[in-house]
Amino acid sequence: MDKRLEGLKNLLDEKVRLYNQPSFILKDPIVIPHRFSKKQDIEIAGLFAAVLAWGNRTAIINNCNRLMAWMDEAPHQFVLQHEEQDLKKMMGFAHRTFNATDLLYFISFLQYHYSNHTSLEDAFVPGKTYKHDSIEEALVHFHNYFFSIEHPERTRKHISTPLRKSACKRINMYLRWMVRKDNNGVDFGLWNKISPRQLVCPLDVHVARVAQRLELLENDKSNWQNALRLTYQLRQLNPEDPAVYDYALFGLGMAERF
Repeated sequence: MDKRLEGLKNLLDEKVRLYNQPSFILKDPIVIPHRFSKKQDIEIAGLFAAVLAWGNRTAIINNCNRLMAWMDEAPHQFVLQHEEQDLKKMMGFAHRTFNATDLLYFISFLQYHYSNHTSLEDAFVPGKTYKHDSIEEALVHFHNYFFSIEHPERTRKHISTPLRKSACKRINMYLRWMVRKDNNGVDFGLWNKISPRQLVCPLDVHVARVAQRLELLENDKSNWQNALRLTYQLRQLNPEDPAVYDYALFGLGMAERF
């Protein structure tokens, strides 16, 4: 490793140690799935928290808390056993452009999926193992599977896919939560078909800007090509766990205004 990369690794590792801590949880959307201990509850709460994770973080957390309350603080049981009348209280829901139509479809899909599978991991990887270099194929499969039953066309914008050149920031963040394994208590490490080395670093405009300033990216565009390019750069610093640097890049961009 040359001196530039070594210096960069030291900087980012220091920031990972600073932000990959339980104190990070309280003001981040990941606080929502951390309220639960049952695997399926964590998966469902995490999916909603990730999909709604845009805009003001206080509003994100408050709206997710409303959803969990409407689901009687037992999202897995709710999606499997709810009756039509239980959905009426949700008809006025809105977070940014995500509204009640989208919410009801998400619940419908989750009921469909969990009626046939024990984990949402199977929605990303239908087989026993996942052998690709990155999670690109898993994201494409999830998007196609998610919309494989009758759905409102408007909801498609809320589940991104690499096929549309999207950076897929929120779904990549969700996969980081479910897949990454360490003893720091932030990410859950519930899933085993995908390994941390296959994860793609979540990329938005803030992370892209920081990555460009660190010369990890040539520009600050938030697209799939740059998400892969950034991840491959980060693999030079940590081949087995490149997405751990999401903590460092996010912290530099949001908390430190780097």
